Amino acid sequence: MTNINNPEIGQMIDVKGVKTNVHDIGSGAPVMLIHGSGPGVTAWANWRLAMPELAKNHRVIAPDMLGFGYTERPASSLCNVDRWINHTIDLLDVLGIERTDLIGNSFGGGLALALAIRFPQRVRRLALMGSVGVPFKLTPGLNAVWGYEPSLQTMKGLLDVFAYDRNLVTDELAVLRYEASIRPGFQESFSSMFPAPRQRWVDALESKESDIRALTHETLILHGREDQVIPLQTSQTLFEWLPNAQLHMFGHCGHWTQIEHAARFSKLVVDFLAEAETN
Repeated sequence: MTNINNPEIGQMIDVKGVKTNVHDIGSGAPVMLIHGSGPGVTAWANWRLAMPELAKNHRVIAPDMLGFGYTERPASSLCNVDRWINHTIDLLDVLGIERTDLIGNSFGGGLALALAIRFPQRVRRLALMGSVGVPFKLTPGLNAVWGYEPSLQTMKGLLDVFAYDRNLVTDELAVLRYEASIRPGFQESFSSMFPAPRQRWVDALESKESDIRALTHETLILHGREDQVIPLQTSQTLFEWLPNAQLHMFGHCGHWTQIEHAARFSKLVVDFLAEAETN
């Protein structure tokens, strides 16, 4: 169910005292979607094109992660990997979901990877797109994303970084994303999460190589060839380290695989999740 006045608001669920904005649509085997870390991001903004397709065969769970979107921002705590993962597990518990497929975008990919390492029994299959979670040098694109200071012009520049095709990043979209980034509490929370120097936040989202190599989950890795935010090298490393992985690269694609190649992305993920369970 979605708020008719604001599609970014699904339903508010109390997760250990934190009001959490969650889209919970469709029926069938559960799949959880973890969004990225762009300014003004929400689950709906990241996954609006993929959710209806996935919901045809699955129960789709897409939360605004702690500190992002319309999920309550606890004033007394900083967000970090431990808190993000624990909040996600607590949400699954509240929803009565013992095991789920997990799809993570960028920052969300790093969290999905870390969650699968810490709670392997809670995850069936993984899909990681433009994912962090392995060592890489902070890119100018990611530095610009995490260092965003609100202005319409800056947002226009960021959208050019995110997407390969300029036709996708219209002035109308820039206005919408800019307005989203300056909603009460959004920028204050965002700017506090990734202050300079920002290489330390890339490092904080890393998982150990030995832990990644030990994962047995079937994993679909997706990446845009022209991604300026997260280097293609990260997905190549994940492909080398994860024993049961497949890698799909999209040409003429930046960091928004699920938007720039929406139909292909959804088909790949739906087909991957439909394959017979092997672990």
